[in-house]
Amino acid sequence: MPQRSFRPIMDRRRFLRGLAAGATLPWWGAAAPLVGARPADRPILTKPIPTSGESIPAIGMGTWITFNVGADPDLRDHRARVLEAFFAGGGGLIDSSPMYGSSEAVVGHGLRTLGHPQSAFSATKVWHMLTGAGEDQMAESRELWGVERFDLMQVHNLVNWEGHIETLKADKDAGRIRYLGVTTSHGRRHAELERVMTDQPLDFVQLTYNIRDREAEQRLLPLAAERGIAVIANRPFRQKALIRRFQDRPLPAWADEVGAANWPQFLLKFIVSHPAVTCAIPATSRVDHMRENMGALHGPVPDAELRRRMVTYVDNL
Repeated sequence: MPQRSFRPIMDRRRFLRGLAAGATLPWWGAAAPLVGARPADRPILTKPIPTSGESIPAIGMGTWITFNVGADPDLRDHRARVLEAFFAGGGGLIDSSPMYGSSEAVVGHGLRTLGHPQSAFSATKVWHMLTGAGEDQMAESRELWGVERFDLMQVHNLVNWEGHIETLKADKDAGRIRYLGVTTSHGRRHAELERVMTDQPLDFVQLTYNIRDREAEQRLLPLAAERGIAVIANRPFRQKALIRRFQDRPLPAWADEVGAANWPQFLLKFIVSHPAVTCAIPATSRVDHMRENMGALHGPVPDAELRRRMVTYVDNL
């Protein structure tokens, strides 16, 4: 598997100052060019992984439900086209799980179809009550994806995190994974997640954060910044609920100030403009929707004042 070049590790105090100010941070930069992708003069929004300084695109993709299409060859080929649009738009991080039915196998089919793009950042999870069985599950995931090692392995919804985290530490030391993390969803188990973030050497944490679900702003996002943990924001659209709610409403007249041409981009821009958030992972089964999502990698990034205006506008709809 090709090696990635790392950028210098960020200055932690500068990161925390940015978090306090809610400002657009100066260490966001343009990602390396992608094969067959966007024009070279269109830089994309990237954000650093604090424990290494490596930067990844701020918009990734989830696979819950959308890639669970079984063995149907036409549906698998269509998902490969969705993946193609993702990479063409500048995407990197793909998140999945053994809990997502056939999603890992379908991701693997897409990656093989596209020749395993070098820009892919593979992220999946271990999801088993038994620690020993988790090792076999992760080996199966490597086979399904067609990768020798994962960029990121996460303990899914904190299931048996005490046992699996020790396995992940050993796997990281052995080079079987590059980064380790834990996940929650739907805003559950935040107190336990906070304890894990405080006590364990995590590279990533995944949690629910969007313009209507902002509980993580109170303790978890500041803690991630303090501890130097990258944050993946799941459920950015509340599984389409926010899109359905707002799609017939007009964008604010000042939407161009946040770089949003449509509601998906507006909602994603809010998420990734938080200084502690590294990547948001919207999920879709449609090529046109993927292209809309990836548009959030371009243009201006909301500052603290614009973020407040975005929240106020949405709350008043």
